[in-house]
Amino acid sequence: MEHRIVGPGPYRATKLWNETVELFRARMPLRKHRCRFKSYERCFTAAEAVDWLHELLRCSQNFGPEVTRKQTVQLLKKFLKNHVIEDIKGKWGQEDFEDNRHLYRFPPSSPLKPYPKKPTYQKDAIKFPEWNDPPPGTSQENIPVRPLVMNSEMWFKRHSIAIGEVPACRLVYRRQLTEANVEEIWKSMTLSYLQKVLGLDSLEEVLDIKLVNSKFIIHNVYSVSKQGVVILDDKSKELPYWVLSAMKCLANWPNCSDLKQPMYLGFEKDVFKTIADYYGHLKEPLLTFHLFDAFVSVLGLLQKEKMAIEAFQICCLLLPPENRRKLQLLMRMMARICLNKEMPPLCDGLGTRTLMVQTFSRCILCSKDEVDLDELLAVRLVTFLMDNYQEILKVPLALQTSIEERVAHLRRVQIKYPGADMDITLSAPSFCRQISPGEFEYQRAYGSQEPLAALLEEVITDAKLSSKEKKKKLKQFQKSYPEVYQERFPTPESEALLFPEKPKPKPQLLMWALKNPFQPFQRTRSFRM
Repeated sequence: MEHRIVGPGPYRATKLWNETVELFRARMPLRKHRCRFKSYERCFTAAEAVDWLHELLRCSQNFGPEVTRKQTVQLLKKFLKNHVIEDIKGKWGQEDFEDNRHLYRFPPSSPLKPYPKKPTYQKDAIKFPEWNDPPPGTSQENIPVRPLVMNSEMWFKRHSIAIGEVPACRLVYRRQLTEANVEEIWKSMTLSYLQKVLGLDSLEEVLDIKLVNSKFIIHNVYSVSKQGVVILDDKSKELPYWVLSAMKCLANWPNCSDLKQPMYLGFEKDVFKTIADYYGHLKEPLLTFHLFDAFVSVLGLLQKEKMAIEAFQICCLLLPPENRRKLQLLMRMMARICLNKEMPPLCDGLGTRTLMVQTFSRCILCSKDEVDLDELLAVRLVTFLMDNYQEILKVPLALQTSIEERVAHLRRVQIKYPGADMDITLSAPSFCRQISPGEFEYQRAYGSQEPLAALLEEVITDAKLSSKEKKKKLKQFQKSYPEVYQERFPTPESEALLFPEKPKPKPQLLMWALKNPFQPFQRTRSFRM
């Protein structure tokens, strides 16, 4: 009784539905039951179905142990509505499913849900400015093309760069980046980063790129308090004061002796109900309708906790700032209530953690269209979010650093060396002419050597070059094109004729010279007495 792990990707909710239906139909125990003096083969009671399916969902890594029996009953109601099961008399659809001894069976066929067809979103990634992009409004068609003129000066400039001799350089200033350019860079690189983390070929089936607002991303990164909570520019979108006071009251719940405000029996339950009512009546869940598929896709990475946190970080950056702020304050309150041992029970019969998840899961994640497993998926997401909210609601530092470096690079001055840039374009041939094999062999052998030989003669006859510079360039040419050089200077004598040796001056005689050659040392008598 194991669930196959469904990884990230499009239509994950539909895949999980089909996976659960297949397991339930294939492995649910069936046996003979009696009802009103009549026997029914291959059927099961509602309570047996709840027991078996509840255990399946709790043991599944796609849903987790937070699934309650009540949520399992809700899922079986959807099974009955979609004719995955039927009652023993063949009724389904309008019937209500309850956790009792009523008998149910599987119909002969239970079609699985087809994958929904969604409109094709923008496939092309957003292109941000590059170094060589022309300013907006310019056309490449009317730009004049300079023909290639490969003279000796151009050749030696390129050759000197190739061998490491760097000549003087020129600076090319980048055109001014507009605010729209920076926003495009943030949007494009953020979505590319999310696509890479999810391991998808495209985000088109989990996210509509057109609905992603780059201003939201930039605001969520830079407009934050010291605690990392988003600061809103429009104060009308703030939480109402009474809701914020109620959240602070429960988040900072002290001992009874330290509580300064008036209290009565059940005061904390009323405060909690006030918060739950406000969040329960939001027009849209905090994670928004259009990001539902993206967040559900990230749930497939929960087995890789680090990658899941990284993907959630990026998805939360796409939220409107007011939604991100409400989510941050709510998750901080939920986590503090669960960790506070002094907090009185807020609901009879439910633990504090389970109560938090069940109360706020629907206002955090919900689909605009009815999705059969959205309740279970919301529970799974909120549980993980509550356990890791401090990391998830941080700005991903690696993403921020890479984008800031990219923007700084585009604003930086670029250095180009003469002869190294490829702004010289070869002119296209005007016509083609078929040649004979003999002409082809001749051009292959000598076609490239003739311009090089002419270039060598130009260096030889250049009167502006000194002998030292001319020798240096000839050595460079000999090293690069030895065959052409050997043909021009077949012998050392022919090369020596180009640089005739100057007569060497005779060495000057010394002003003095020894008349007698140096005599070896001879012993003499000692003058000592």
